[in-house]
Amino acid sequence: MTLNAGNPAGGAAPVHNADAVYALTAGAEPAGERLDGDLRVDVAVVGGGITGLSSAYHLAKAGVRVALVEAHGFGWGASGRNGGQVNPGLKHEPAEIERTFGPELGARMVAFAFTAPDKVFQLVSEAGIACEARRTGTLRAAFSAGSVAFLERATAELQRRGMPVEWLDREAVAQATGTTRYTAAALDRRGGALNPLAYSRGLARAAAGAGARLFSHTPALSLARISDGWMLATPTGQIRAARVILGTNGYTDDLWPGLKRAVVPVFSGIIASEPLAEREAARILPGRHVLYEHESITVYYRLDAANRLLMGGRSRLQPLHGPAPFADLQRYTRRLWPFLADIRWSHGWNGQLGITMDHYPVIAAPAPGLVACIGYNGRGVAMATAMGGELARWATGTPEHALDMPVRPFTTYPFHRFWPIGAAIRIGYGRARNALGI
Repeated sequence: MTLNAGNPAGGAAPVHNADAVYALTAGAEPAGERLDGDLRVDVAVVGGGITGLSSAYHLAKAGVRVALVEAHGFGWGASGRNGGQVNPGLKHEPAEIERTFGPELGARMVAFAFTAPDKVFQLVSEAGIACEARRTGTLRAAFSAGSVAFLERATAELQRRGMPVEWLDREAVAQATGTTRYTAAALDRRGGALNPLAYSRGLARAAAGAGARLFSHTPALSLARISDGWMLATPTGQIRAARVILGTNGYTDDLWPGLKRAVVPVFSGIIASEPLAEREAARILPGRHVLYEHESITVYYRLDAANRLLMGGRSRLQPLHGPAPFADLQRYTRRLWPFLADIRWSHGWNGQLGITMDHYPVIAAPAPGLVACIGYNGRGVAMATAMGGELARWATGTPEHALDMPVRPFTTYPFHRFWPIGAAIRIGYGRARNALGI
């Protein structure tokens, strides 16, 4: 994953995993191998985030010779910096998915996406990954009239389909969150939380333990077709493989022509508090649910294992360090819970998540033996884990039509180089709508 030092949007220094509070308990970064000379494998994977590591793990478990290259440390990108929420589903509701992709494939996509958290928690248990995993449920909350009406319809649809989703009215959601901000919420018991950096590093250890060859701090410089597959060049060696998986998402570069323009790398930022007293933690999230707002601009939050409050949302489009640059999230915290006016913030960081034009993840196969998976649109922990299993199925010969997510051409954003301007306008518009409650 040939990244430009994690700094595509400006001159600020790149964010590192040490900025995130997760580094306090994630354990040491796994030592990757050093690639010297030529290596021949069945499958080469580019990108050491959850997508690539899950793919490598599933391939190695199946006895496939697999090698993975990562330009930084494992979980360096959004995989190790996200909000740590393990949420079911896609951006779109089941009925819309089935209208778009047809009843047969659409139904498989719905089942795949809404059970994706199962795959996370099963993998954590199977591989013995210590990452503070808790399956306490996801709250999707709303306060504007339009969002509440949409959420009510969506919840009713999920309930008709037999999914474990509960409707919470104003009183119930206030009890669940300790704030009167929300009119309603839906609680999906399948969701949960984990330390995403610890999870990513645990995935790396599990993949290596299963036999995968993992090379960290090894950027992919070029990718070329050869007679019997592909040649992936790095600064210190080359990998020959019959098949290649690209799993770079919000940090996608120009390794494959045009792929970078298929995803907009929107910045999301998070601040973490000092550990709260138990009585304070019990007031804001007594059930330890994770929450994200179903509004024009999403704010999301949870408590970690040490009762730190983690507040996340859209941030300025450049790498940011420490809690000070996230004054808007600090103000919003006080709006939600005035009794936390004196809360102390210890950490702040941001990173890039991948947004596609239609807000669906994309599995693209732009050339024989090559597949790319990008665009989780804010649902990366669960979907990237599950997609790793699908990509492993593809690499071991499962026909594209038999996969549970569609393989389709990637669509590029027009005027992609102007994405920071468009993203800034969209964020400002969304914040104005939220402030007006519409």
